[in-house]
Amino acid sequence: MEKINIAIAADKEVYNFEVADYPHHERGHCKFEVFKDGELVAGFDPDAQHILHICNNKGQLPEEVLHLLADQIERYHW
Repeated sequence: MEKINIAIAADKEVYNFEVADYPHHERGHCKFEVFKDGELVAGFDPDAQHILHICNNKGQLPEEVLHLLADQIERYHW
């Protein structure tokens, strides 16, 4: 499992996340899990074209933040 730190600026706020990549993810577990202050807040799964889609939004993050997060994760991994 690889982890990266990502900062997202949106709505005049900076969000700091840690993203875990599970290369051999299984059902019920997103490929990329996003943590904020140690708590799971979101997850993403790639489709066949490696475009990330929201797997969960447990932290009820704003949609804009989720899209920016997906963009950053895609840049690191593809």
